[in-house]
Amino acid sequence: MEEIEVKFYITNLESLQDKLILSGAVLLEPRVLETNLRFDSANHTLMQSQQVLRLRKDSQAHLTYKDSTRLQDGVMVRREIEFEVSDFNAAREFLQALGYEVAVIYEKYRTAYTLSDCEVLLDELPYGNFCEIEGEDIQTIHAVADMLGLHWTDSIPNSYLGLFSQLRNTKKVKVENLTFQAFEGIHLSAEDLGVIPADLG
Repeated sequence: MEEIEVKFYITNLESLQDKLILSGAVLLEPRVLETNLRFDSANHTLMQSQQVLRLRKDSQAHLTYKDSTRLQDGVMVRREIEFEVSDFNAAREFLQALGYEVAVIYEKYRTAYTLSDCEVLLDELPYGNFCEIEGEDIQTIHAVADMLGLHWTDSIPNSYLGLFSQLRNTKKVKVENLTFQAFEGIHLSAEDLGVIPADLG
């Protein structure tokens, strides 16, 4: 129950997808919209301790808990407990009954592949496109990144919500949630996010 992953900002997601297919990657999940509800207590104790309590809906629904992140050689490592729930709305009411409330909503389109014992996730977010590689160890993840031509030194040691918080603080983007509707008409670059494209050069 440990999540080991690395994240990259991508300028050309279609080109990366072509590389995946040419490398023999197998499609795990076609492109699907994910809606994520991040829960916290009224005084944000989970966020302050870098813990995550999340309810996600895509083709299914999952409840997730994550410990705080530690970095190892540019890879984010954290304990993760995740399981499927049969009723998204009932799970939301359950968490609210325990005193948790929705702190932020974030969306992404995700396409999932498997390659060399890793999951390669192509993510489209309201502020840009990304690739996450998840595996059992750093060496395997590193090898897959090299296979796809992604620059390891340009990996992002931050979560999507961490980037969102940073963006709100530095660029004064006045939106409460990381949703496509909220970002409509807002155009952002890698520089705005403080990241470097990993698929260039």
